[in-house]
Amino acid sequence: MDKEMQERIAVFRFGLISSLVSHKGLSRGEQELRIGQITSRTWQIPGSPRSSIARSTLLRWLAVYQQSGCQVESLKPHPRADRGHSRVMDGETEAALVALRREMPAVSLPVLVKLARSRHIMPADRTPSKDSLYRLFKRHGLDKDMRLPTDRRRFETELVNDLWQSDCMHGPRVIHEGKLRKSYLFAIIDDHSRLIAHAQFYLAENLESYRDCLLQALEKRGLPRRLYVDNGSAFRSNRLKYACARLGVALLHSAPYTPEGRGKIERFFRTVRMQLIPLLAENLSLEKLNEQLHSWIDGDYHQRIHSTTGQTPLQRYLAHLSLLRSAPKDLHDYFRMVVRRKVDKDRTVTVNGKLFEAPVGLIGKHVTLLYHPHDPQRVQVLFEEQSQGFLIPLNSGVNSRVRRVARQSSELVQPQASPVAPTYRGGSLFQKGGTP
Repeated sequence: MDKEMQERIAVFRFGLISSLVSHKGLSRGEQELRIGQITSRTWQIPGSPRSSIARSTLLRWLAVYQQSGCQVESLKPHPRADRGHSRVMDGETEAALVALRREMPAVSLPVLVKLARSRHIMPADRTPSKDSLYRLFKRHGLDKDMRLPTDRRRFETELVNDLWQSDCMHGPRVIHEGKLRKSYLFAIIDDHSRLIAHAQFYLAENLESYRDCLLQALEKRGLPRRLYVDNGSAFRSNRLKYACARLGVALLHSAPYTPEGRGKIERFFRTVRMQLIPLLAENLSLEKLNEQLHSWIDGDYHQRIHSTTGQTPLQRYLAHLSLLRSAPKDLHDYFRMVVRRKVDKDRTVTVNGKLFEAPVGLIGKHVTLLYHPHDPQRVQVLFEEQSQGFLIPLNSGVNSRVRRVARQSSELVQPQASPVAPTYRGGSLFQKGGTP
């Protein structure tokens, strides 16, 4: 605060108390009347956003003025003697807190306070406010994150299908079975060419939706070397990991809350929001929505020159066709459900609450079972990654007619003809006195 402002404040304060000091011998009632008139009015206070004066403040100014020998300079504002120092913490505590903040620049203030107490830096009976801590760290230049920023660099793979990026976007509402349902757009983009391997709207953001999208991408575009996905539940499952591993595709997950690594797929989603979504009619069905999406991708997006590559996504992708790996014919089998079981002594294993029989040689061994959710009766069994055929659904009636010979083989016993039942000639069944 400059000298001129201090003088203006002193003159203003004197103007308020002048009616109390200029008249000697005021009775208590007259003094209180004048104090009430001053405190009830609104004022334009220099250097302050307030507009009213408290009674205690007015009396304090009056006492300071009288004790100074009626010197108007005493009414000037004075800086705090402890300015720059906390009233709750001593100098030693402040220094220890500053050292702790330098040691752990990323932790939040509540966590820092807990650490300070656990290290006996701060007494338990004193808790400085967040504002006090912030001012303390600001004075020492610690109010900003001192960690080095993450080294993020723009990249592009050298070949097509070297890296696919994939994610999910919340889409518009669609009409499904007479009701409005939210849609979700799963999309997969090739990092080198920006070609969309496949994109489709679904009614659920789950593994089954993403599995369908990925299968169609693999069938149309071949196998990528790496698949870079989000951390959502639709992308984190043993089923997806196992399928990618068997196909020779490295499944990579981005760090949580860091969409920067998936910049190309995020940029595609922004293009969808800006160029496609505004042109859609309201209350479309899911089928119509996907028709318009695929028409826009094939007829517009894939044919437009990309600002970064200088080529259309389709041209850039087709230039490397000789490098593509085609998907296997039994591609869908790679995405079967995977469960681990131990074969019981009676050769049975349980899958989805149903009993199946395994080969005799697998008794007591841990096996891997593969099956499609839509065809749970066809279960393939693997032992040490080698196929052992398919399990047979348990038929207890047939097993009851199998005769075990030694421990190596068994033979089926043909059922014998049932004996002729006796003829019932009247009387009461299961009671004495009856005639069977």
